[in-house]
Amino acid sequence: MDTLASFAAAIEATGFVHAMKFSPLWYSLANTAHVLGVALLVGAILPMDLRLLGLWRGVGREELARVLVPIAAFGLLLAVSAGLVLFSVRAGHYVGVTIFYWKLCLITLGTVLALLFHVRAGLWLESATDRQAALHGAASLCCWLGALVAGRMIAYFPNWP
Repeated sequence: MDTLASFAAAIEATGFVHAMKFSPLWYSLANTAHVLGVALLVGAILPMDLRLLGLWRGVGREELARVLVPIAAFGLLLAVSAGLVLFSVRAGHYVGVTIFYWKLCLITLGTVLALLFHVRAGLWLESATDRQAALHGAASLCCWLGALVAGRMIAYFPNWP
């Protein structure tokens, strides 16, 4: 853990982080970008996963995927990019917060599962069976909603568990 603390201290000592810490405007913009990214990500994943679980059978999986997959991908890139900026401002704090690591694991797992599912079932999920789709939808919901909850818990319960 000492190496992580040293790494975090080095990040916080950069000029960029110093500027972010003392600029309410830039920090607020980074925070807003993170929230927007999360909103796009979860806002696109939730209806897609519910469709994969069997809701809205009248709406084709492929058509829904063509709309929602790019939105989710953009949301993920925006949330991660802005999240790295937010992390850098308080890196020393975050490396000591257990729930932060849970959040990172859930984001990583959700991303890997999505990539594997799209590789196996096609970009627009055209070759996924109903069973594969439902299994992925359930796992995806758990990962992304878990990451969302963990992210909020960091703010309110930084010493949990």
